[in-house]
Amino acid sequence: MSNNILLLDFGSTYTKANLIDLKNEVVQSQAIVKTSIKTDLMDSYQEVTKIIKTNLGVKTLTIDKTFVCSSAFGGFKMVAIGLTHSLTASAAKKAALGAGTRILKTYAYDLTSNDVDEINKLEPDVILLTGGTDGGNSHFILNCVSQLVELEKDIPVIVAGNNQVVPSIKRLFPPDKTYYITENVMPKINLLKTDEIRKILRQIFFEKIIYAKGLERVAELTDYPIIPTPTAVLSAANLLSKGTKKVTGLGDLVVIDVGGATTDIHSISESVSGKQEVIYEGLEEPLLKRTVEGDLGMRYSAISLYEAATTALFNHYSLKKLDDKTIVSSCERRVTNPEFIPTSSNEKNFDTVMAKIAIDLAIERHAGKLRRHQTATHDSFYQAGKDLRYIAALIGTGGVIINNSDPKYLLHSSLQKEEETLRPINPIFYSDSSYLLSTLGLLGEHYPDIALRIMKRELRTL
Repeated sequence: MSNNILLLDFGSTYTKANLIDLKNEVVQSQAIVKTSIKTDLMDSYQEVTKIIKTNLGVKTLTIDKTFVCSSAFGGFKMVAIGLTHSLTASAAKKAALGAGTRILKTYAYDLTSNDVDEINKLEPDVILLTGGTDGGNSHFILNCVSQLVELEKDIPVIVAGNNQVVPSIKRLFPPDKTYYITENVMPKINLLKTDEIRKILRQIFFEKIIYAKGLERVAELTDYPIIPTPTAVLSAANLLSKGTKKVTGLGDLVVIDVGGATTDIHSISESVSGKQEVIYEGLEEPLLKRTVEGDLGMRYSAISLYEAATTALFNHYSLKKLDDKTIVSSCERRVTNPEFIPTSSNEKNFDTVMAKIAIDLAIERHAGKLRRHQTATHDSFYQAGKDLRYIAALIGTGGVIINNSDPKYLLHSSLQKEEETLRPINPIFYSDSSYLLSTLGLLGEHYPDIALRIMKRELRTL
């Protein structure tokens, strides 16, 4: 078995590297540097390997295998299109986020020439087109294809809609346009199918996107496909949750990642917990669910976080009373200086408040809702979305959580407040204190038992 495995995560802000000793199942060394997007990602590679060599006291590194993930250059950008916002567009969004993409915009109803102009300006890496259950509406998806073939660039289009119009779709695409036809993301009302879409997206990312984003030299470092960083994190969460035949997992779990621009939530659990009799409403949730809240960030999105919250919510979490003027000026300071590090007690308190709000609002959007219908004889409960009440573990990651003196205090804002919101009730809290989730997600795709044992050992129980 190979012994030294180098795991690389090229992020938009930081590049992380971990050197793993497979034989002894330990992290030999770790390095984190700012990503050199303006020059060359290979500069970041040289920096992290130099740090690792210094840490180990060696002049050369012996590396048997290298695994890579990346979210540099804006990540894997997608436009999602569906027949209606409530159903197929929502299904497309769930499928796309679960595959590690960053959604630029979601369209519903018939595409227009103005929409095509906008997509040209957005310059997505891939387009996911859905619409119509199998045997259902056919006009919508055919109209969309007829518009998408007018795009200026050859942007890969994944068609995952009504399977009965596939022959007509194939006739509409000219030879110079790249397209993929796969199973319907929603073959029946409220039934979600995402596995095949995820496979195609990974294929597109590796075959096309790494070359479009200047990752060619990085690709030469490895004999294995480069995957999007969110995919690696979701893979790590799934492995931690389910375990392997040899190593037990943690059970149903949630990962909360609070960053400078977004707050991402990953959940590994069934939609319905089975602990309460409910009538399920709406589109079913994927077992592996990811949501990205682009208005809830600690730096780049600080103003939009303020706009999404209320002054009352800021004061609910603050140790000191905050007025609107103080809140706005503090948020603006973080937007204009994304590298801002708080030093005073007031600024540290404000960062803590922002983090608790980001966690609170992000989990509120990710979790499902419960509606009680009362009759003279009994109460019925209707559930929409995912039930997170009984998850076993909640893991926090991201700089503000990892570097906080009391991360458990931050994560407590994720817990259930009202019966109607299906948020976690009593999970065990963990911190990804060594920034290992994304890179160990890479390792887990090849050596799951070892990756899981390392993750369980390195996660810090709070």
